[in-house]
Amino acid sequence: MNADNLRDQTELSPSDDLDAVNLPEGWDRRAFMMRSAMIGAVAVLSGCTPPTAKETTEQATSAPPTAPKVDLSPDLDVVKKAKGPVMTTVDEFYKVGPGPSSSHTIGPMRITYDFYQRCTKLPPDQLAKATALKVHLFGSLSATGKGHGTERAALAGIIGKEPATINPLFLDEMAAKPDQTFPVKLGTATFNASLKDVVYDATKGDFPHPNTMTCKLMAGDTVLLEQEYYSVGGGFIEWKGYTPPKKSQPKYPYATMKELQEHAVKNKMSIAQLAMANEVAVSGKSEAEVNAFLDKISTAMVNIVKSGLSAPPSTLPGPIKLKTKAGEVYKRAMDDKYERQRGVGAVAAYALAGSEENARGHLVVTAPTGGSAGVLPAVVYVLGEGGRKLPQEKIREGLLAGAVIGYLCKHNATLAAAEGGCQAEIGVASAMAAALISQAHDFDHQVVANAAESALEHHLGMTCDPVAGYVQIPCIERCAYGAVKAWTGFMIASNEIPADRRVDFDTTVAAMALTAKEMNSKYKETSEGGLAVSVVLC
Repeated sequence: MNADNLRDQTELSPSDDLDAVNLPEGWDRRAFMMRSAMIGAVAVLSGCTPPTAKETTEQATSAPPTAPKVDLSPDLDVVKKAKGPVMTTVDEFYKVGPGPSSSHTIGPMRITYDFYQRCTKLPPDQLAKATALKVHLFGSLSATGKGHGTERAALAGIIGKEPATINPLFLDEMAAKPDQTFPVKLGTATFNASLKDVVYDATKGDFPHPNTMTCKLMAGDTVLLEQEYYSVGGGFIEWKGYTPPKKSQPKYPYATMKELQEHAVKNKMSIAQLAMANEVAVSGKSEAEVNAFLDKISTAMVNIVKSGLSAPPSTLPGPIKLKTKAGEVYKRAMDDKYERQRGVGAVAAYALAGSEENARGHLVVTAPTGGSAGVLPAVVYVLGEGGRKLPQEKIREGLLAGAVIGYLCKHNATLAAAEGGCQAEIGVASAMAAALISQAHDFDHQVVANAAESALEHHLGMTCDPVAGYVQIPCIERCAYGAVKAWTGFMIASNEIPADRRVDFDTTVAAMALTAKEMNSKYKETSEGGLAVSVVLC
């Protein structure tokens, strides 16, 4: 197709005079013209029927260029925690649950399961009146929840299913048979719950967090129990009136990488050693218990990659009709005559495998989120049995160093795409993976910090714009790029003079936080901008 033909099919016709198009207040007509032309051009290049001028107008103006930011409530614990030392522990951070999104599936399922548990503790006379459980989704959960399977995750929780132990096939069955009902027994009351009990409510509003939801236990039209919840990213949840559990103080308190490194220098410790000392102090667990948990997580990551690689080629669920390719990419990479390309291909294939498992809604590990769940498993697998065969002890140390990077990003910025775009998911995952690789190879704290900084820096500004609201395009391939960038960050950091790095990790995290605050809400997991409106499905 030549340029003239392309222009002919993407321009507005004479009867569609640009001046006659009613645009929202604040829109620049030239900017609108460029955007509408882009949407039409993508349609032509993809082989789809070009949209009409009216359809293009509606799509190109789906959200104003000055869409409002969502400010987090200062009452949220995730906001308050930024004022003290890091108190997160590995068993809070690395969570196992169903994909495709820690904030849109694991978080909501943890929320509704928590509410279900609260309901069971009500007095018998109140439970006897119960007739229904209702869940309302708001903000980003409502805007893109359909593509994430949020309603299935929420329903699973209110019928008593836990994220870490649920059989993914149960969720697959819910998707295949959306009209089925499930019995709920609370005290002497028994009633049915279905997907109709999960309501996609307002997408815009003055919410405490972009991922807000409410749960209600009903007696007819009377509310017996109601609670407002927030899925704050990485599978972490809070609720209105939330009081964090009491913890012991860390042995080496830090809120920044600079403070952490000062402890490391003073005590002649690696980042992994310092992290372990804090894990024991804060959680009250022994080193053996912490290591057992890390082994459980690394085993889960390895199994996720293996499952994704061995899965036969298929089409992922949803309207995109995206074909899986992890297994094929791996096979072809292994046939590559160039050794170094085989290595890059293997890392990418491992990440694709983990991310495709996430897209299927199967079990994943939040590292730090479901949307980025292919990055760390790829690195863990290639460092272990899928590549370098490093001892398990080194994998554990790497996971500790990676967790520290995630802690600092959560503490000083965000892990939630609904709050900060994809830089908060893939960017943080890549930084964690770069730190993991560096620590597993016994590099000192400065190289670990530099590797993480490098990987995060080169994801700054990355938007979250899932096509059709599904964690597939661009999310799956982004995990592959995140894993490869992690290796790039490690290679640069381990070969440069560490003291010569001009930008430090804390500065880059601050830049991510600033970018998150200034980023247009269209690019924060709302599917209102970028690829989400440029890709035409047909």
